Amino acid sequence: MSGDRGNAASPIHNLHSSQLRDASLLQRLIPVFSPTFKLNMAGHNKWSKIKRGKAVVDAKRGNAFSKLAKEITIAAKHGGSNPDLNARLRSAIIAARAANVPNDNIERAIKKGSGELGSAVIEEITYEAYGPGGIAFMIEVVTDNRNRAANDLRLLLSKNGGTFAEIGSVAYQFSRRGEIRLEKGTLTEDAVMELALEAGAEDVQDDGDDWVIYTTTDQLFQVVGALREKGINTTSQKLIYQPNATITLTEIETARAVIKIYDLLDDYDDTQNVHTNFEIADEIADALT
Repeated sequence: MSGDRGNAASPIHNLHSSQLRDASLLQRLIPVFSPTFKLNMAGHNKWSKIKRGKAVVDAKRGNAFSKLAKEITIAAKHGGSNPDLNARLRSAIIAARAANVPNDNIERAIKKGSGELGSAVIEEITYEAYGPGGIAFMIEVVTDNRNRAANDLRLLLSKNGGTFAEIGSVAYQFSRRGEIRLEKGTLTEDAVMELALEAGAEDVQDDGDDWVIYTTTDQLFQVVGALREKGINTTSQKLIYQPNATITLTEIETARAVIKIYDLLDDYDDTQNVHTNFEIADEIADALT
């Protein structure tokens, strides 16, 4: 995305909406008015569905409440307790309310982050690790006890065919980006391309039941805000570590071992997000569900 996007209106905004909805015209315009914008309409496989199913289960078990509250706490810690002045906090509160997190929980999380409750210091830490088959993991943790988290994760990894990695030895395999998810519903490919372009996004991907919009790290919450101004509700928005290349697992036993360690890492109390570079071959995915 060009650095002067915010300084002048893009010529694409001067086009009539009916012209923008012409897919062939829009795709010709993309490299002219947004040279970094990319379209990827074939990025999903059955592993994506497995992960989405796990997210639903997590929500039912209450895991989602904890992670949403921690995101609010961290956002308030870094950007202050006023959501009008803190885009990350505002977005976290909207996500929490959409998931039916009680208002008392939201208020308590904000006060915890701003220091009003005088509780232990909360830290964000990212650990790098390798799992079975040489699969890379970036594990984002939010904790009030750095030593406990490190020891717990080290034990979890060692018991399941994984190991901590040296700082930087895994991170270079990933790029830091903003990720926004939208339920497809009636939102067409042409419509999501138009919305993403106008909002200042970098990339759109078809991920089965979702549209996934990618942004630069500094534009994530601005793009979310622009989408909401258009009446588009997002299902999630967060910073991710996106693998620069993926490894497709084709052996069932290796895939089971990798999914097991992924689940264990994701279920750990202090884990906020787990990012990895594996995919599951469609021909073995059914045997893993």
